[in-house]
Amino acid sequence: MVYAVVRAGGRQEKVEVGTIVTLDRIKGDKDGNIQLAAVLLVDGSTITSDSAKLAKVKVTAEVLEDLRGPKIVIQKFKNKTGYKKRQGHRQELTRVKVTTIK
Repeated sequence: MVYAVVRAGGRQEKVEVGTIVTLDRIKGDKDGNIQLAAVLLVDGSTITSDSAKLAKVKVTAEVLEDLRGPKIVIQKFKNKTGYKKRQGHRQELTRVKVTTIK
């Protein structure tokens, strides 16, 4: 069993080949592929966490689609002052499928 923990969008995700992950918006290259930086690699009973060895590890993923997350409503209110503020936000996301871990 081979899996890796990759850094993507300020978070870390555990991925295997074939895993579909939703990340913050990432632009792919002209073929729609991206490279993810590995933080940890587990290959059977071998665990690699050395940064020099992890620099040689390549985790490749293909972009499946760009989408937007759910709407988040932000409300601020102060009692007895007439102050209220309402704001919304939708995060830009990218869904990717991990194709190779070398």
